[in-house]
Amino acid sequence: MVLERNSKEFTFPGDPESMVAARQAVMDFIQPHSSEELDEVSVLLALQEALVNAVLHGCHNDPSKTVYCSVESDPGALTIIIRDPGPGFDVDAAIQSNQAGANMTEHGRGIVLMRSLMDEVVYSNGGSEVQLRKLRAVPSSIA
Repeated sequence: MVLERNSKEFTFPGDPESMVAARQAVMDFIQPHSSEELDEVSVLLALQEALVNAVLHGCHNDPSKTVYCSVESDPGALTIIIRDPGPGFDVDAAIQSNQAGANMTEHGRGIVLMRSLMDEVVYSNGGSEVQLRKLRAVPSSIA
């Protein structure tokens, strides 16, 4: 399968009732642009967590607020960026762990989950934007 660069932007209301449709719309775009090596379950779970965080923490479940999402699929990676209108958060404080790996904050388990599922998780705009990247395996004929 030859993959090309494809991208799409989405906007969703910032309430929980919109979550299933939002997640499905993004996955509907991703699936035809995926290849065998892309772990769609990991992408789905990380996407769900990022959308929930945007709705819950960034929009405070307010349907008048908007969650922005962009997806880019190219031969090297799948990149999803989710941005909410919230003030963000202290990323370092949210992911502090003790020696056993248990999360010490009230929130932050979703960040740990996303980081375990994706190859890259990068926060910007003070934590109100997250970039999720899943790298694609390089075909052995190219490596």
